Amino acid sequence: MSEVSVVKCNSYSENDVSKAMDELINLIGDLDFIKPNMKIAIKTNLVTFMKPEEAATTHPSLLCDLVSRLTKLGAEVVVGDSPGGIYSLPYLKTVYSVTKVNEIEKYGGKLNYNFNQSEAHFENAKIAKKFPYTSYLDDADIIINFCKLKTHGMMAMSAATKNMFGVIPGTQKPEFHYRYPDHSDFANMLIDLNEYFKPTLCFVDAITGMEGNGPTAGKPRHIGLILASKNPYKLDLACSKIIGLTKEDVPTLEEAYKRNLIPATSEELDCNMNLNELTIKDYDIIKHTHALGFEDTSKLVGKIMTKALRSTPKLNKADCVGCGKCAEICPAKAITIKDKKAKIDKKKCITCFCCQEFCPKGAMKVHRPIIAKIAGKI
Repeated sequence: MSEVSVVKCNSYSENDVSKAMDELINLIGDLDFIKPNMKIAIKTNLVTFMKPEEAATTHPSLLCDLVSRLTKLGAEVVVGDSPGGIYSLPYLKTVYSVTKVNEIEKYGGKLNYNFNQSEAHFENAKIAKKFPYTSYLDDADIIINFCKLKTHGMMAMSAATKNMFGVIPGTQKPEFHYRYPDHSDFANMLIDLNEYFKPTLCFVDAITGMEGNGPTAGKPRHIGLILASKNPYKLDLACSKIIGLTKEDVPTLEEAYKRNLIPATSEELDCNMNLNELTIKDYDIIKHTHALGFEDTSKLVGKIMTKALRSTPKLNKADCVGCGKCAEICPAKAITIKDKKAKIDKKKCITCFCCQEFCPKGAMKVHRPIIAKIAGKI
């Protein structure tokens, strides 16, 4: 059994998905660990109420296939997530309906309607030693992480590791961005969440990924793959290779490497397929400057250079409708609406990219300074 398993799947049709999942599950060693009456929580990606074809959420056809397999083995399956927004019944019902995840009920699965919160105390954490989380996970014997492969404004890529941020109740997510504005700290917080919950298995929906202004305002991009692994970080390292990123580009991978959770390169992964042959060279990715580093400079110079080269959110005024969603969700309160347009206070901005992630019109973009682009190439 490989550390990371990859299979090709051309579409979300029931036939294609079934064949691909048959092959993938065979590669990961079947599902013999599933026992009758076992309670399983599938933590999926339901970032917001967007249709499946918009490629922002895990596709329902994949979830339905997995739920069907698990329930046939006698397991009790609950599918859930805490999207950005109010963690409540009306909001979740809307998300379940629009994303069509409610279709899993036809296959014996249940949607999460437990809105209680628990508090974790994790002494072995590097950053997040105490945090709130969605209580429905307490009832699960095991957790399966089923994410979507997308570009991401803050973390460059959203896949298995980033998907576990959904355990934090929706309205408290901005607080975490404010608490951990440094991208390395935020990445370590995400790793801590994965280390605390330890998903038994992770799947990636990469049949259609999202490129460009992800994770919600980018463009769907056909990739034609489904991936699986018991290790979320190694799975993400494979994903990064497929879309043309390295561990240096993705903060969660860089921090996972420092914590000895992944090898230095994807070439060192044990994978059933040659990832070099699967790499999409023209995938529209988001690059940041966190990997440039200024270790050999003074702290003052390093701080100035880092600030000068830092990627920031930038408004495309033509697309902005002045709805105020960005101002509402900004944890640093750095955005105001003036003359029906959003305005960012750069002094207050912590570059969490929440505004870019949740702008319903995709008006917020990731702006990378020209000097940063040149420096990156050098």
